[in-house]
Formats: sequence, structure tokens, C-alpha cells
Amino acid sequence: MSTVMLPGPRRPQTAKKFKSLEELAEVIARLKQRGKRVVLCHGVFDLLHIGHIRHFEQARQHGDVLVVTLTQDQFVNKGHHRPIFPEQLRAEAIAALDVVSYVAINRWPSAEETLRLVQPSIYCKGSEYRTVQGDIRDALLREIAAVESVGGCVEYTEDVIFSSSQLINTHLSIFPPETEAWLKSFRKKYSSDDVIRYLEAASHVKALVIGEAIIDEYVFCDGLGKSTKDPILAFRYNATERYLGGSLAVANHLAGFCGEVGLLTLLGDVERDEPLVRAGLRPNVQPHFITQRGAPSIHKRRFVDTHTAARMFELYVMGDEPLNRENTQEVERSLQTLLQAYDVVVVADYGHGMLTTPSVRAICEGARFLSVNTQANAGNRGFNTISKYPRADYVCLAGHEIALETRMRDANWRDLVLEVTKRIDCQAFTVTLGKYGSLHYGVDGGFTDVPALATRVTDRVGAGDAVLAATSLLVAQHAPWDIVGFVGNLAGAEMVAELGNRIAIDKAALTRHVASLMK
Repeated sequence: MSTVMLPGPRRPQTAKKFKSLEELAEVIARLKQRGKRVVLCHGVFDLLHIGHIRHFEQARQHGDVLVVTLTQDQFVNKGHHRPIFPEQLRAEAIAALDVVSYVAINRWPSAEETLRLVQPSIYCKGSEYRTVQGDIRDALLREIAAVESVGGCVEYTEDVIFSSSQLINTHLSIFPPETEAWLKSFRKKYSSDDVIRYLEAASHVKALVIGEAIIDEYVFCDGLGKSTKDPILAFRYNATERYLGGSLAVANHLAGFCGEVGLLTLLGDVERDEPLVRAGLRPNVQPHFITQRGAPSIHKRRFVDTHTAARMFELYVMGDEPLNRENTQEVERSLQTLLQAYDVVVVADYGHGMLTTPSVRAICEGARFLSVNTQANAGNRGFNTISKYPRADYVCLAGHEIALETRMRDANWRDLVLEVTKRIDCQAFTVTLGKYGSLHYGVDGGFTDVPALATRVTDRVGAGDAVLAATSLLVAQHAPWDIVGFVGNLAGAEMVAELGNRIAIDKAALTRHVASLMK
């Protein structure tokens, strides 16, 4: 189910209630000059229900005028499937209530800046906010400080509490029936705290990422038509966007959960782009760059039609030769220093030459907990398969990658996994299957199927890296497979809703996504 879009004009009797934040600030200032106490409520209000209405009515009793500000669509952090209703419709529903005098849509992720701008007399929250913890508590404390800095105060309403997320999950499911049935069973088995505690515990994990750095480039073009002189299509260039991909993206994903992340990777001495890389890495990533002589940093350049977002073709910019002796020795020396300093080692092997046989052997022998993905892509032509690693504690592969390893394209996925267990000493496997979800296998626990949780697919690039990062941390903690799959598929769902590696997953966003779906 996609976000609801209902065209149509606002009703005249409610249109006058809509204000910009600047207009709202002027209105509140005039009201306060007349001695009026102005109460402000703020939230998403995705599905307007009786709990919201009673909250507004009680909030109004604390003052003379009630104004409501709403979280903008882009800042609704309850997962890629929310909000159900876009900001204009949410605002229109609230403006239709007699108890509400003015409505505005916020421009920032929280109400903090809005409170300083519009300066209400009272900021009103529901009673459930008295006991919130974690990131929500931290955000609330900043909002309280903001309203107090402009002479206001905070009050809490006390009445029946409903959850928009729970009502949406129960009555407006965005998933197909079989997925909703799985989620219903999962909610009975676990609470959101059962899942989130694994994300919280990851903050104590020191993780090392090993693999090729990749710069993902998206070149946006408009089609002009066939060239008059040659049988080719002509395009007009519009813009280029560049994101950190490959091992850089994996490191950023892990850094959203772990306190400390190391990164061992290659950059070229041509088109190096080190300033871009350093600026794009999260602050808690400690990079160890090895310079590949006579080669560029790897760039994967995708040419995209601006209007349809269709990918027209892809260009690899890279050296395709094995590492020279000097670079190989430098990688091996770095591995000797780094491997024992980290709890979890995540190998993101894209098959572009960084990880030679001696390096692979050193990783397998030296890592405390080893998680591996060997990616099959156009640049390695099927030569990069998981059996190059004699052992691992966890292997995460896409379906086509495990089929390539076994050369058994038509066998079922469970048989393919069992075949791979004969070729590599490993106890735990994940196979990602796109819209069909994921398959997980533990030698002791057997197979577990988890459905896909994506509702919007913009770009599949980078989804596997996010799944690798998130699931590696959970498998290292011996989390149950259904929790591993649930968190991994949520991470993948967040990534496919974005273009490439435009975002990196993190604990705060994924925690809110988990909490939203578990209600």
C-alpha cells in the first residue's frame, strides 16, 4: 500500500487556519500581546484518531488558543512505509477540528527550532512522554529546553492513549496477507524491546571492514533522440550525484550501531577522491587507506534518465590487474596489525583484486568473528565466489551469488545452501532473495524464511551491503534467526527506498522502524 494521495481543494472554513511558521510566529506574538496563552502541540498525526482528539481538547484547556505543527513527510522516521497520509492531508484533517485554531507544517526533524521561532506559552505532550527513554527522551529534553528558553513551559495531557502505528498495522496493513501473517506471529513471539536490545548491544562491538572502496556515481541525463550522423542515442547532461559505496558504505552502516569501526581499503593514485571519502565517512570510522599504484579509485558510473529514473548503462572506472607485490605485502602487514584489535570482521569482497589468496588466508586465520560476502558483479565475471574463503563464522550472499558458487541454477535455495556448507567451513548463512525475502540457515537450528519488508523500490544498489552490516552484528550476538532476518530485511527496505547509498542506516532510525512495525 502506497502513501494515500487525495487531490482536492481545502475547505474554505479550514483554509484560513493554515499558516507558514513565520506567519504563525506573528499570530502568536499578537495573541500574547493581548494576554492570551497559546498552547502548541506537535507530532506526526498520521492517522487522526480519538486519542489525538482528546489530546488536543485537553491541551486547549491549558490556554486560550491551540496551534498544531506537523512533522514534514521527509522527517517522519517510522520507516520507509510512513507516513500513510502526506503532510497536506494530515494538516487538513487537523484543521477540520474546531478545537484547533491554527495549523503549520514544520521544516525541521523535531519541534526544537519551531518552539524557538513561534514561542508558544505552553508546549503540550501526551502522558506517554513522561517515561520515554533513549533517543526520544533526548529529543524531548532539547524541546523542553527550547520552550523554556523563550519563556514557555511544558504540560502533559492525561487520557486514553492510542497508537497510530498500531492502528495502521492492524487495520491498514501495507503488506501482502502472507507478510502480515508472518508479522502478526512475530509480534506475538517478541516485543520491540526483544529486537532492539540487539541493536543497543552492538554499541559495544568493535568492527573492522575489509574490502574495496567504491564511489557510486549517478549521472542524470535527458534523452534528446537519435544522433543525425551516427546510429546512437544522444543525451543532455543534467547533474551528477556521488555516494560512498562498497566497503565505505558497509563501514558507514556499521558505524551507525558500533562505537568504533575500522576500515581497511584501497584507493587509487588516479582519481583518488580521498577528500570526498574522508568527508563522507562517519566520525567513528577509522580508515586505513592503501594506495593502489597506477590505478584509479574504483568508480561505478550509472547513467540515469532524469524523468523515468531508468538506468541506461553503467561504466566501471578501475584498474583490473592483480595487486602488485608491494601493495599485497602492505595489505598483509595491515591485516597482521588490525585483525586481533576487533571483535567482528566484515569482509565486503567485490572481486576487484584487493583480496589475494594470502590475504584471504590471513583473514580466515586471524579474525575472531568473520562475516563474508563475495559479490558477483559485471566486473568480476563470475570469478569471485564464496569458496575462495576456507572458513567463516557467517556468510551473507544474494541468491544469484549462491547459485553461481554451486553452478546449480535450477535447484531450490535450501539445497544450494546445503551444498555450500560442503565447500566452506561455516555454521551460519543468509541468502537474500529480493522480493521473496530472505532465507537463513544455522547448522544447529535449520532453515528460517523471512518475508521482504520493502514497500517502495527506488534503487537496489547498496541494499545487500546494508543487510550484510546489520545481520553480521546480530549473528555475532547469536540472535534468533527470525530476528536476524527481520532486522536485515528492514535495513534492506530502507536502502531500496533511496537512490544508491544516499543514506546510511543507523541505530536510531532502525529502532524507530522496528518499534513502528512491532506495535
